[in-house]
This record gives sequence, C-alpha cells and structure tokens, in this order.
Amino acid sequence: MMEKKIGWIGTGVMGKSMCSHLLDAGYSISVYNRTKSKADELVENGAIWCPNPKEVAKKSDMIFTIVGFPKDVREVYLGENGILKGAQKGAIIIDMTTSEPSLAQEIYEQAKIKGITSVDAPVSGGDVGAKQGTLAIMAGGDKEAYDKILPFFQLMGKNIAYMGKAGAGQHTKMSNQILIASTMIGVVESLLYAYKAGNDLEEVINVIGKGAAGCWSINNLGPRIVKNNFDPGFFIKHFIKDMGIALKEAKAMKLALPGLALAYQFYISATALDYENLGTQGLYKVLAKMNGISI
Repeated sequence: MMEKKIGWIGTGVMGKSMCSHLLDAGYSISVYNRTKSKADELVENGAIWCPNPKEVAKKSDMIFTIVGFPKDVREVYLGENGILKGAQKGAIIIDMTTSEPSLAQEIYEQAKIKGITSVDAPVSGGDVGAKQGTLAIMAGGDKEAYDKILPFFQLMGKNIAYMGKAGAGQHTKMSNQILIASTMIGVVESLLYAYKAGNDLEEVINVIGKGAAGCWSINNLGPRIVKNNFDPGFFIKHFIKDMGIALKEAKAMKLALPGLALAYQFYISATALDYENLGTQGLYKVLAKMNGISI
C-alpha cells in the first residue's frame, strides 16, 4: 500500500467510481457517505468506514469530497462533525462537488487559518466519465497544492486543468453547465422531432452525431433515450441546482444570460412532473409529456 492516506466523502453516482480508482491504485482510503449502504462495496474492497467527515479527516492527509448541494458542502466542511474539525495542519482538502464559487472561497479562507490547503475541483463527464476515469477536472486554489494533487486527478480524469485562485474551478464549471443546459434541450427537441417524423432514432444519432451538430450529449445520452434508459448519470435536480448557482453568480456580476434563464424554466418543469430524479436525458420525457406524446 502507498504511504499517502486518503479520505473520501460522497459515494453516489459519480463518487463511488472516482473513489474506486484511487482504491484500485493501492491507496489507503477512509470513507464516509450519508447513506452507509452506498459505500458498502468500497468497504468490501478495502476502504475503512468512518462515522462522519471529522473522523475521515483525522485519518487522512488528503480528503476528497463530492456531495450533492452547497448546503451539503457547508455541512461536510464547516459543520460540527465537519472536515475542518478533524483535519490536521498540512492536510489538503479537495471539493469536487459542483458548488458555489463564494463557498469555495470561504472554505479556502477558513482552511488557511488552520494551516490546511483547500482546492475546488468540480468535474464533468457524468457516470460514464467517472467509471472510465476520463472526467474533465477544473481546479481552483494554490498552484502548489494543485501540483501535489495532480497524480490523483490523473487516476480519475483525462482533461485536467488548473484555472486559477480559489473559486476559479467552480466558475469554470458554471461555464460548462451554462453550455450544456441549452445543448441538452436541443438534443431532446431534435430526437423528439425525429421520432414524430418517423425516423429511426439510432440512425439519426449516427448521422448527426458525426457532423456539425455532434456533441457529447447527443452521442452519449442520445442512445440512452433510444433505449428508454432515463437512469441518472447526472440528476436533473442537480442540474437545476447548478443553473441556479450560475444565474445567481451572473446577477452578482450584472450579467444577463437570457438563454440560461429560459433553459432553467424548462428544467423546472421536470420537477413539476416529478422527473427531477431522472438523468438529464429525462428531459426527453418532459418534452414528450408537453406534446401529449406517449413514450
């Protein structure tokens, strides 16, 4: 086993696979998840279960987190049983949740007081990228810390970049989400149009996915739509959270994003239909419902 002791908090759709890559590489890992059963497989494979984030931090030199919402990030880091209550001086903490840039900056400052280094490093690539170790990782914080973490990032991703000071990783992820938000609407509108016209959806994806309209969403989530697979690689509800953060940040910068605002309303309609726990390709079901089409 390697000397560096790793802590991992958050073993959901993406976190479990990301943690597995570090475990497979031979690192000693202490793990916590709010729902313990979601960490059972990691524990069976050698990870050490801890009862809360504070205990994970006590046992670790480097602590990674990927949880759901900013409120979860705040609790995991700054709560009574949070990471900053247990982490030792010299530890490095890395939040890979898509969260608020301002919160990333707050955690960075609070950690610095304790002699702990904080990096925000949200990811993109969904469950497929997490399983295959091909995620995009965008990091903000001290460059020296990023350089130390890079070998670990390379076990989880292929497109890895240092973006600047604390919060810069989160701002980059907001740019990513703004682009994907409207793109995903284009994907489901395109495929529902093809369905209504009587086209073979697989053939449509094969053709347009290789041309100017080609993108990750059509080529990876389009086939899931064809198979009526709406399981989450990335939850609609989490995308709603991300768009809300982006709109809030844009407002603070006095920046108008009308396309994102329109897309946000469409995603909200998924919640009205109780589809928020589907993957983002579930927007296809939302659009079909709006048009009275049974799928």
